[in-house]
Amino acid sequence: MRGTVTAVSSNGEYSFTKPNRDSITLLVGLGVEGDVHAGVTVKHRSRVAQDPTQPNLRQVHLIHEELFTEVDAEGFKVLPGDLGENITTRGIDLLGLPVGTLLHIGDDAVLEVTGLRNPCLQIDHFQNGLLKQVVGRDEAGNIVRKAGIMSVVKEGGTVRPGDPIRAELPAEPHRPLDRV
Repeated sequence: MRGTVTAVSSNGEYSFTKPNRDSITLLVGLGVEGDVHAGVTVKHRSRVAQDPTQPNLRQVHLIHEELFTEVDAEGFKVLPGDLGENITTRGIDLLGLPVGTLLHIGDDAVLEVTGLRNPCLQIDHFQNGLLKQVVGRDEAGNIVRKAGIMSVVKEGGTVRPGDPIRAELPAEPHRPLDRV
């Protein structure tokens, strides 16, 4: 599986959205250099409140740009960085990847997929009703989360828009993504 980076975003302060950048630097075991969510232990506020010693399985957040097209059809305007992602992609089925997939990005960077982003109510504060577009149920009644995936940095490097992405699947049996 292959895709392309369409945008990169980071923010050194807590805010829902993240401004786009010309490039971001991924640091092994930490995340995006200068980003508020970078670190060995969890940085998401609600998770810090539960247990600040948890490992940070959410160092780098990726969203597929195809989601923006999907929600646009329902009247929502979402651009890269608006939902707090660090890397916006096109052409790769992020939600269909198994846990442990390695994403080779650009020349050097490698991310390991840890799970699905669990969207929160802040999405509705950004645009009322958007949460229902990114979290729903399938025909069997199972929850479907579409707001991207989370990962950790295995090999550092600089990531820029236009960089290629190549997915390396882990050994079978594959474990489907769950929220992290």
